[in-house]
Parts: sequence; C-alpha cells; structure tokens
Amino acid sequence: MSSSFVHVHCHSEYSLLDGANRLSALVQRAAELEMPALALTDHGVMYGVADFYERCKAAGVKPILGVEAYVAPRRYTDKQPKLDQAAYHMVLLARNLQGYKNLLKLTSIAALEGFYYKPRIDRDLIQRYSEGLIGTSACLGSEICTAILSKDYKRALDTAAYYKDVFGDGNFYIELQNHSLPEQIECNEHLLKIARQLRLPVICSNDVHYLSKQDADAHDILLCIGTGSTVNDPDRLRYATQEFYLKSEQEMRALFADYQEAVENTLGIAEKCNVELEFGRCPLPCPDIPPGLTPHQYLTQLAEEGLRQRYNGNPSEKVIARLRYELDIIERTGFSQYILIVRDFARFAAQKGIFFGVRGSAAGSLVSYLIGITDVDPVEYGLTFERFLNPERVQMPDVDMDFEDARRAEVIEYVTKKYSPHQDDPTQARVAQIITFGTLQARAVLRDAGRALGMPMADVERLCKMIPTHPIGITIDKTLEINQEFRNAYVRDPQAKKLIDTARRLEGIARHASVHAAGVIISHEPLVEYTPLTRSADGGCVTQYVASTLEKIGLLKMDFLGLINLSILAQAVRNVEQTTGKKIDVRKLPLDDPKTFELLARGETVGVFQLESPQMRRYIAELKPSSVRDLAAMVALYRPGPMAHIPRFIRCKHGLEKIEYPHPWLEDILKETYGVIVYQDQVMQIAQVIAGYTLGQADILRRAMGKKKKEEMVKQRANFLAGAKAKGVPEKKANEIFDLMEPFAGYAFNKAHAVCYAMVAYQTAYLKANYPVEYMAALMACFSEKSDKLVTCMEECRRMGITVLPPDINVSQADFTVEPLPNGAKAIRFGLSAIKNVGRAAVEAILKARQEGGPFTSLVDFCCRTLGNEGGVSRSTVETLILAGAFANLPKHSNRHALMEALDACCQAAARVQRDKKLGQASLADIFLSNETTVEEVTIPDVPDYPSLQLLGYERELLGLYISEHPLQAFQETFRRRRVTSIADLPDLPDKQEVLIGGIVTSVKLFTSKKSGEPMAFFTLEDMTGSVSCTIFPTAFAAQRQNLEKDRVVLVRGRTSHRERVRDDDEDDRPIVEILAEEISPLTESMVSAAHKANRIVVRLDPNRPETLRFVRDTIEQHRGNGNACPVYLRINRRDKTYEMRTELLAEYTDDFRQAVEHFLGRQAVWVE
Repeated sequence: MSSSFVHVHCHSEYSLLDGANRLSALVQRAAELEMPALALTDHGVMYGVADFYERCKAAGVKPILGVEAYVAPRRYTDKQPKLDQAAYHMVLLARNLQGYKNLLKLTSIAALEGFYYKPRIDRDLIQRYSEGLIGTSACLGSEICTAILSKDYKRALDTAAYYKDVFGDGNFYIELQNHSLPEQIECNEHLLKIARQLRLPVICSNDVHYLSKQDADAHDILLCIGTGSTVNDPDRLRYATQEFYLKSEQEMRALFADYQEAVENTLGIAEKCNVELEFGRCPLPCPDIPPGLTPHQYLTQLAEEGLRQRYNGNPSEKVIARLRYELDIIERTGFSQYILIVRDFARFAAQKGIFFGVRGSAAGSLVSYLIGITDVDPVEYGLTFERFLNPERVQMPDVDMDFEDARRAEVIEYVTKKYSPHQDDPTQARVAQIITFGTLQARAVLRDAGRALGMPMADVERLCKMIPTHPIGITIDKTLEINQEFRNAYVRDPQAKKLIDTARRLEGIARHASVHAAGVIISHEPLVEYTPLTRSADGGCVTQYVASTLEKIGLLKMDFLGLINLSILAQAVRNVEQTTGKKIDVRKLPLDDPKTFELLARGETVGVFQLESPQMRRYIAELKPSSVRDLAAMVALYRPGPMAHIPRFIRCKHGLEKIEYPHPWLEDILKETYGVIVYQDQVMQIAQVIAGYTLGQADILRRAMGKKKKEEMVKQRANFLAGAKAKGVPEKKANEIFDLMEPFAGYAFNKAHAVCYAMVAYQTAYLKANYPVEYMAALMACFSEKSDKLVTCMEECRRMGITVLPPDINVSQADFTVEPLPNGAKAIRFGLSAIKNVGRAAVEAILKARQEGGPFTSLVDFCCRTLGNEGGVSRSTVETLILAGAFANLPKHSNRHALMEALDACCQAAARVQRDKKLGQASLADIFLSNETTVEEVTIPDVPDYPSLQLLGYERELLGLYISEHPLQAFQETFRRRRVTSIADLPDLPDKQEVLIGGIVTSVKLFTSKKSGEPMAFFTLEDMTGSVSCTIFPTAFAAQRQNLEKDRVVLVRGRTSHRERVRDDDEDDRPIVEILAEEISPLTESMVSAAHKANRIVVRLDPNRPETLRFVRDTIEQHRGNGNACPVYLRINRRDKTYEMRTELLAEYTDDFRQAVEHFLGRQAVWVE
C-alpha cells in the first residue's frame, strides 16, 4: 500500500559537507518505503535537481523539485558585517514548470548577486518570482521560528501573513519538525497557533540529512570535515540528536500523533507539484549567416570554397563523394548551425594569431577540414566521419578545441561578448562555464575521516598507502577484497575498522564544487531558462548542473582546452622570426623532414609533445618513426592496455616479426599499423568488412563493447555472427575476430585524436630539430613557473650543448630569449619574470626604466630609477635580483655579498632622489638632460663574496635550478656506473619497486612518529632531472641519521611509493612517486675519483631462480674485456639477510654487459663498487 506521507524537506550530498545522502540511495529508499513522491531541497543550490528528477522518474517516485533558500534579513544586495551575516531558511517547491523556472532564477540571482557567506535572496525577489511556487516555514533557522524563539510572536505572525499573501491562498505551509529538540517543541506550539489564526495548512517534515539512523555518526564526521574540526572539539557544529534521517510514514505518524493532518498534507503538496522537465535540443545561438541563406546553404558554400583552396581546385572523386556524404548527414541531423558556430571560434583564433587545434572525432570530418576548423585531412589519413556524427545515433557532436593555454581566456571572452552581450545580468547570461564536483575518493576520505576522528595521521597514512593508485578510482571495498594487509588491519584493529567503516559510508560523496577544466555552455536563450547558475572563485558565470545534465537538456557544450604545447609552438615561431626573420607556418611544414626523423630516431624527445616520458623516448628510438602515421600509432598505443602491443608493433615495422592478419579481408584496414589493432576506427571498419555493418552501426557496436554490459554484448555478438555468416565468414573465425575486437574497443584510441596529437608532436619535434635554441627558449619561457620542468629543460640544454646565460639586468627580457654569442652561436638568456619573488609588475617597471633611460650603470643607478616609482620594484625585489646574479655583468658588480652590503646606501640615495623630485628640486643635469637622473655615487665595499656553495644555493632557490654549474656534475659518472635511476624516470617504475637514486638533499624535516614515539624524517632529494620527496622511518633513520644533512650529496636506496594525483585534469597522468628510503650513503668528490676506478662488479641474484647462475656465468665469459676487468661478486637476499660471494670470474663493466644482465635479471641487478 502506498504511503500517505511524503518527505518535502530533504538534503542530499549537494548540501556540501552537510547532507550525506547520495541521490541514488535516497530515491531507492523512498521507493522501498512506498512513498509516492520525494522532494529535494538542498541548501541554497539546485546542483542535484535534474539528476534527482531522472532517478525519481526511473524509480516510479514523483520528483518534487525545490531548494531550502537563504533569505537575507534586509536586501539581498546588502552585505554589511554582522548585520547581514545571518540568513533565514525557507523551503521553496516548484508546483509547475513556471515555478521550476522561477527557482532557477532565484537560485541564480542568490549565487551571482546575493552571495554573502551564503547564496541569498530577499522578500522582494521571492515576491517577484513567486508564481508557481509553494513556500514553507522550514526549520528553526527560518524567520518565523527565529522570531518565536526571540519571544516576538507578532513578528512571527506578520511574517507568516506576508508569505501567505505572496504565495497565494493554500501555497504557504507551516512546517512542523520534531527531532526531540526543546526549541522545536516550543516553536511547534506557536506555529500551530499561527496556522489557526491565519488559516494556513500545516505539514510535518524531518529535515532529512542522512539515510538511516546508522548513518548519524558518519554524518557527524562529514560536518567535522566541513568545519575543519574533530569529534573531540566541544565547541564544534553538531546535530544534537540522531533523528535527521529518512523516516517511514509510521515513524512520522508516531512523532506527530496529535497532528495527523500535518502528515497527510504532505501528500497534498505532492499532488500539487507537477513538473515535467524537457530534455532534447535547445535552440542554438546564431553565428554570422549572410542574409537570404539558411545555415546549411552557408555551410555548403563555405565547404565548396574550402574544397577549391585545400585541393588546389583539383579534388579527387573520392573527396567530392565524401563531402557530399557528410553534407547530407549534417543536413539530415540538423547540425549545420552547430558546425558554423565552431567555425566562428576557429576563425577568431586564426585572425588573432592564437594557435589552436582540434582533438577528438571532429578531425574526422572533411567539412571541418574544408572550413578551417582543423588542418588534418581526414581522407588522407583515413579518418572516420561516423565517429564525429553518427546518422544512426543522432546526438550533439563533440568538438574539443585546444588553444594556447596563455590565450584561452581571449577566446572565452570573445564568445561571451558575442553570444552574451548582457552577461552581467544573471537572468540574461547566455555563456557560462560548467560546474564539476570533487568527491571523497578512497584515500582522501580516509585522510579526512581520520583527521576528524582525531586519529594519529601516521596510522591513517599507513592505511592510505595500502590502497592502490591504479586503476584510478579504486574503492575501499575493492581494496578490502584484493589487499590482504588492508583486510587484516580492518579485522584485527578496532580503530582501523571504525575509520574504514566511517569512510565507506562517506566515500564518493561530493566534497566541493569547482569549474570544469574546459567546458563552456553557449545558449541562444538566457541560460536561467534551462539551468541554475553560480559564481566561480574568479568571478565567472558557472552552471549549477554538471556537463552530462546540460547535454541531456540539449544545450550547446564546447570544450575550450588550454594546451601549453601550443603556447610553446607559438613562442618558438616568434623566436625564430626574431632571430632569423623567417615566418614559419607550422600548419605547412614538410612532413618528411630528415632532421626531424633523425631526432626522433635518437629518442631525443625531451620537450616534444606526447613523446617525452623516459619510456616513450626508448620506444620512439626503437621504432625510428618515418611518418606522422607512425607517431599517431605510438600516441594511441602508449597507454595502459595497448602498451603491451608496442614491442610487436615495432618488431613488425622493422621486419623482425611477420605481420599477420586475423583474416585476409582485414589487410587493407590493419596494414598501416602492421597487423595491430590500434584505433577505434579499425574496430568499426572490421565490423563493416567482416559482418556487413554500416559505419554508423559499427560505431554503436564499438560503444557497446566499451561499456562491457553483458546483456548488450550477447546481443551484439549475435548480430555480428549473423552478419559474418551472411558474408560467408565461418562462425569460429567470426567469434575469434569478435573476441579480438572486444578488448580493443574498450581501450583503443580514436584515430582522429591520435593523428591531431601526432601532428602537434611532429611540429614540436620539427622546431626542436631545426631551431633547437629557439625551441628550448620557448620551452623554458612557458615552463618558467614550473621548477621541475625547468630543471629538465636545463639538463636537456646541457646535453644539446646550448648555453643558458644567467639573468642580466641590462639584457634580460621578461621571458627567456635567444641571444647571439660572439662566436656566432646562439644562447638562451634567463628571463627576469622567471626569477622567484620578482613579479610581472616589477619586471615591466624595470623594462620601462631601461627603455626610457638606457642601460643601468650601477646598483645605485638601478635603485634611483626604479625604487619609489610606480610599479612593483621594492627593496626585496632588488635583493632577489642581486642574489640571483642579475647585476654581475655590471663593472665591479660581480661580488653579490658586497652588493648586499651596499644596498642600504643605494636605497637611501634612491629615497633622496624621489624626495627631491616631489619637492621640485632639479639639478642642472635634470634641467638640461630631462631623461636622465642625477645619481649619487655609492662605494661598493671590499668584502669577500659568499662561498661557492652558498651562491649555488641562491641560484637554486631563486631561479629554480643551478645555472652557472651543477653541484652534481662531478658525480654523474659515478651515478652512471652505479646504475642510479634518474628522478625523472621514477614515475615509469611500478609501485614498491626497489630503486637506487642519487642527488643532493635540498631539505630535511624531522618528525616524531606518533606510533612509536621515535624520530623519523622527510627529505627532498634533487638530481639533474628533478626532485622527489623521500621518507625514512624510525628504524632506518636511527642507522642512517648521520648521513642525512641538507646540501649533502647522497645515494638513497629504497622503494617507490605511488600517490594519486589530486586533479583529474592534470597533464601528466602518471602517478606521483615518493621514495621510502632504507639506506642513505654520502658521496664526496674524493670518493668519486676513487669510484672511477671500479674494483668490483656486484650481481644480485634471485634465490628462487637458481637457473640464472648458468646464464650469469655465460654472460660474464662473453665480457672479459681488454684489461679493465673487475672481479665479480654475487649477492643474494634471503629472509632479511644479505649473503655475498666472490667468484673467480672477471668482467669489464660496459653498457652491453649491464644490459645483457638486466635483460634477464631485471633493473638494477648489476652495479660496480
């Protein structure tokens, strides 16, 4: 029997860090309780309303759409401290579509204009947008209850009367609550009195914040997470009882036994509320279309013009047929206007010189190529149009556009001004970015919950480390299933069990709102007709609905992505023009450039888009690519899953392995990729050739394979086998081909995306190969704020023989620039804005002073011309420039210590100059030489300069790298001989891999273990490729403490520890790696010179593989060398003990010998001592 009670006041996880209800569970529970309807009333927002609506409809529960609004005590625009900090609560529910649209407007205005601690509206706004709404007096935080608790019954009565008039007769309800709170009992008595006096209907609610009584403790932890407190904090926010859950009708009737009408009136509200949301396609904004032409006619005209230009007036019949086919599909699906809008953005970027490109399926469209959206010819590269627009599954195409990251904002600003001229009015905004939600993932929720429970963080971290970082998104339940250590902690440790159980209840709940990295919504009508809006941290307009909801509504979504590699290309092209006068068009580069492919064959791809990770560099060197197609295949294969096929791909390319095809009919499809399925397009083409699918049907099959739904796969297999049978393919062979296709469909790459990225990879490689200095300068300019990237660039410059010059106050520009050397070579000059603590404003002031008054002649001259003027130059700026060496090229200014000693006098002189200017006291020189300033002489004291290591330390601190020399340079040969892993290579190693690294200790922090009370340490180790965080626990620290000092060069033996990345949109998808150190060995230059004379070779054996002994012996015999042989020792680790044995064998330690041993025994199985 259906319930006659409806919850009309419910909070979900979108009442961020207050509501603990997942929408799916909330709706499911209401259905289980046979409730005919359910309301969603989150605090001040409508984040979850559309999703809630769909889930309710699917579960057979009527959705009641609402919000618990915050009502300002005065006007919503008033934001005076103390007076306007508090806001009253009021529940608003939509009776019909007009009411729903008014809720969209109210919540948008609240967030965009009324936000002050909370998103607020006021009485006037409620009155203006009251049509179609129901209001209730809400909870103890309402204006009516606040007045009652203040003993101001008249104000409470007047407020209720006001809202009765605003909402109309029968649409404002008095709401009773009973959570066993004394204040509620007091309020309920007066609320009933008000209801009788004003003849207002009465309802009851339970202000639902969590699902069941058992969730109360987890909800309490959620409150602690939100307020940054612990459960032990006596003054923290807490709910006084454990009654705020989704109660049954029977429980509610028992609570309100004397007010049964209040229970039944909730059903009356449900009957009044009838909102049917519309999903489909919204009207698109109108790009510039000439009068008299339809969008499709104009698109056809542009495509035909592009056909003549792109193919020099001589397109092939294949191209002409493809264009006709595409235009026909675009017209039938009604997306001409959409494609013209995309072309509008592309044209703007091209006109403004903003480098851009398309990623994804849009590059598979010939129309996109002809009208200038993409520069990849889909016919030339065999790209599939149906991946972009499937005539058999009509939905909005997806065009993701990359722009220079430094200029992406210009494109968004253009779009906003053109398509939303009244953007400042919340009710008229037509362009917005898209909201996204960070959730409490497994490790994060353990940390947050552990902190809230007041647990020792070392114990919490120990549990976090047990959760694998791959695959991304692994859950606590899955970890309990696969990790015995984690399961043991759960079973044996009551504290760990409590933490894990609490975290499981909260896992996956929304933690905070942020802005989608790329998504932008563009509408023909004001957006508040379709979605509520909010404000981003930087003041921009953002939808309250997530991208998937907006797509269902039918709004136009564009992804404007910022790609730093396009900024690098643009900067490199500018550098080339400045140094050579050549204007390079990267879209028209020769695609067979020998220098480029030679660079790729050497694997020298540091700084080359998509090809710069250490493992990729090795694969590229082995592949020796000879075309953009080879690069596209590598871009597609270099990911978990398909990566396993890279060795076969390489061997087949070079004829080392026979190319085999699953069926002779597939040779044309797989020939380009040497028999390996690489692309989703190939999966579709195989279905077309083997089973007679259209490409549209094949795209549906590919999607089904990717989703891995069992029932759907059974159906798809039957269709495939039937189609194959009709074409004469035996069932066994058809099954084999289907089995081969299935996993590839899940992880294969979209070929259009791969080709687009391969093109950018080729362009960056071309510039690096042909204009190495200009390219590396561009790379460093774009990475100037990323010290780890700068270090990598610096090391690459050293390898390439490119000189990087230190900053110079008279020569440096804002960014890294190319500078000619006296010998005719080119160098890179360090940019002023790349110096830490020197802001852009200060740099602009320095450059302006230099331009107006000529080069600086001394430190005091610099101070007099920059300090105290408009701009950001301060004393601390000057100190930074001195210590960074920016004055070293001035006469008698190379001593940084002396300049620091003279700085006080220089600043005083500058102050006198500024004071005289203000008083109007001009010297004769000022009168006759108006652009010059009379500068006092300041004597630079004769003091010893800072020690060499201290100067290097300043370089590292202020420039982010060592520029004059690197303190590790002398140790590189030792590192090579000891097979030390570079820090840049660590992300490519598996978790818990034993590793030996070497470098300089740049920081040490001592801690006391909360578990044992013994000392331990965190330290940072830096080599010439980057830096890594290391942890050494108490037992190891006790033995190694004397070896751990800041600025000491050490070898560290330990194990990798993977940590997930915080941001989903991070460019690098490899894990963050830390090192759990076990041994620390100091190195000195005297030890290095001795180490160069290696006196023994150590081979580590696995005691469980005795068969390796014969192999080791044979390998040693083959590498006796020519007089540089060393004795060979065997080392075996067994039961935490190490055994070592000297053999009678001698070998010469060479790269060939090392690689031969490691090929069989694994990484770091052999080294010299």
